Amino acid sequence: MARIRTIDNNALLDAAERIAIRDGAAALSIDAVAREAGISKSRVIYDYKSKSGLLSAILDRRLMMEEKRLETAVEAERDNANPELAGRIALARQAPAQEDRDIAVMLSAALPCQGPLQAKIRDFFTRNIAAVSAPARNPSLAIVAFLALHGMTSVEYLDVFHWSESERTALLTEIQKLSDAASTRDGSDTN
Repeated sequence: MARIRTIDNNALLDAAERIAIRDGAAALSIDAVAREAGISKSRVIYDYKSKSGLLSAILDRRLMMEEKRLETAVEAERDNANPELAGRIALARQAPAQEDRDIAVMLSAALPCQGPLQAKIRDFFTRNIAAVSAPARNPSLAIVAFLALHGMTSVEYLDVFHWSESERTALLTEIQKLSDAASTRDGSDTN
């Protein structure tokens, strides 16, 4: 009797991401993931139930990875007046990797028809906005800085536009000024 091959969930999600990166979100299916991972279709169905379940698991894993990155970056900026915003600015100094852009594009394509995915993204942003605005003396300005930062990085993650190193540095300098202004007593620039 043949031994049933087992695979851990991360390896299975890696297989799903490879398909999405290589062939696009439309090619992501239970069958395709089973073939890519070299396991039975029933194992994928048992673990994820549907393509929606796979997408949800990919998003959960990516959000968890991002939260760990944010936690590390915020801790490195703990002496800053707004470590939450400063940590996010520090992370934006590096352009996103191609794999991360590919997954962001794939997940974005799935969002309009996936209400549960939208809810997870909404929750992620609600927590992020609260985190950057809570320590600010001017919470509205901190949110503007966060939105500017997110807009700058989103166009890269969605593979719409890529900043040169000098453009990135200049934009982040201006966003940092907004962050600094949000952290001062009167909300004015500290320069």
